[in-house]
Amino acid sequence: MTLPQPAVLLAARVTVIGLAGLTLLELLWETVLAPQPGGGMWLALKVVPLALLIPGAARGRRRPRQWLSLLLPLYFAEALTRAASESGRHAVVAAMAAAIAAAAFIALLAWFRAERAAEPANERPRS
Repeated sequence: MTLPQPAVLLAARVTVIGLAGLTLLELLWETVLAPQPGGGMWLALKVVPLALLIPGAARGRRRPRQWLSLLLPLYFAEALTRAASESGRHAVVAAMAAAIAAAAFIALLAWFRAERAAEPANERPRS
C-alpha cells in the first residue's frame, strides 16, 4: 500500500472539516442561533444523516463519500433557499451553511479526483 498523495490528504481534510462544521452549524442553527418560531426544533433532526456519515468519511471509505455527494447539494439548496427567503440572523446563518456545504462538496469532488489520479491506471475500475 502506498502513502496517499498530498492533494488527496488536503482534499480529505477539507471535506471532513467542512462536513463536521456543517453538521455543527445545522444543529446550532435550528436549536440556538435562529430557531424557527412555533416549536420548529424538530428541524434539527436534519443533521442525523450528516452525523452518521462523518466516521466513514473520516476513515476515507468510498460509500459514505458517495452518499455525501448526493446529500450535500440538498443541504446547499435548502440553505440557499432559506438565505433568500428569510431575513435577519436566519438569512445570515443560512448563507453560512450554504457556503460551508458548497465548500465541502467542492472538496469532496476534489478528493475523488485526486484519489483517482493517484491510483495506477491498471487498478481503476472500468466504466
